[in-house]
Amino acid sequence: MLQKLRIKFFVLAMGLLFLVLVVIMGTVNLLNYQHILDAADNTLGILLSNDGRFPDKGGAGRKTFGRKMSPELPFETRFFTVRLAEDGTELFVDTGKIAAVTSETAVLYAKEVMESHRKTGFVGEYRYAVQEGASGNMIVFLDCGRQLSAANSFLFISAGISFVGFLVVALLLYILSARIVKPIAESHEKQRQFITNASHDLKTPITIIDADLDVLEMEQDENEWMQDIRKQTRRLTELIQELVFLSRMDEKENHFHMIDFPISDVVEETAQSFEALAVTQEKTFTMQIQPMLSYCGDEKTIHRLVAILLDNALKYSDEKGSIMISFEKKDRALRLTVHNTCEEISTEDIKHLFDRFYRVDKSRNSQTGGYGIGLSIAKAIVDAHNSTISVATKDSHSLTVTVIFPVK
Repeated sequence: MLQKLRIKFFVLAMGLLFLVLVVIMGTVNLLNYQHILDAADNTLGILLSNDGRFPDKGGAGRKTFGRKMSPELPFETRFFTVRLAEDGTELFVDTGKIAAVTSETAVLYAKEVMESHRKTGFVGEYRYAVQEGASGNMIVFLDCGRQLSAANSFLFISAGISFVGFLVVALLLYILSARIVKPIAESHEKQRQFITNASHDLKTPITIIDADLDVLEMEQDENEWMQDIRKQTRRLTELIQELVFLSRMDEKENHFHMIDFPISDVVEETAQSFEALAVTQEKTFTMQIQPMLSYCGDEKTIHRLVAILLDNALKYSDEKGSIMISFEKKDRALRLTVHNTCEEISTEDIKHLFDRFYRVDKSRNSQTGGYGIGLSIAKAIVDAHNSTISVATKDSHSLTVTVIFPVK
């Protein structure tokens, strides 16, 4: 259990770290890309405002049509301009500020842009903007290759650094997680040891009380007081046995004997022992068990699991209610289902049914003899077999417990 707690803590922490890194890295790279677009659009706006050219030297360093222009911008910018008529006829081409694009290629780019019916965007690594006029459409293309390459490099570098940092933190957290859960482990071990010691210490006085009761019954006739003492000592003995069993389940080695056995027979025999009890309580009991199924596990604990689930269903089903147990092979798993009608149960109660000593109705459980650890033992047995157990309700007046046993 503690190992699972450590793994859950590690996975949760690393998941949150991964989410934070993705958000930070994504935001930074998105803002960097947006900055490149804004700078390119600003330059395109200046060019469109000056008929596809940069203003003269007197315009450098001041705002041009509301846009700030650096004095070095005309010398470091690579662009070309194409003007097309409404019918797509070439009117003007200027490729003097770029060497990588010919006039023919520039016209093809311009026609591709006009066919897309978009005012701005990218053609390859060239950012373009369209200005419509009475004499035709002017399209200015700006070379953003260096900026996009720098953005891609920044993306890969930031992703690489984040990945390395993620691995380093994962390694450190995995090492330190043992120390983090150590106080919990020590507290859990002390609790387990206390339960074990207290259980063994309680056995002696209960044995003495039971022996003294035998002597009293031999000296005088049995009466209702002796019967009550006998009943309560049996309850205490059962409680101690369950506490010891639950404590042993928490140990790293629970000494289970995992062998192949006919699990269908075990489920059916266990269910049949509860059928007569259900009839005496005027409750409907239904069995649907697929025969000839086998499973590799501990036969005794599987028998105990089925008994706990059926006992729980009988105790807490409503008056003249119904109990149904089904067992079948579905896909690559064995599915055990125990269903019973019950008094109204809330979703909050269902969340805590597997908690130790949790009881939905304390007074009613006291009458039925429950201790609040039956389903805790059932879950411990299921976990020990690397299986899953769940509980659900469809109408708040019924309870369905499902156990899934994976099979090879």
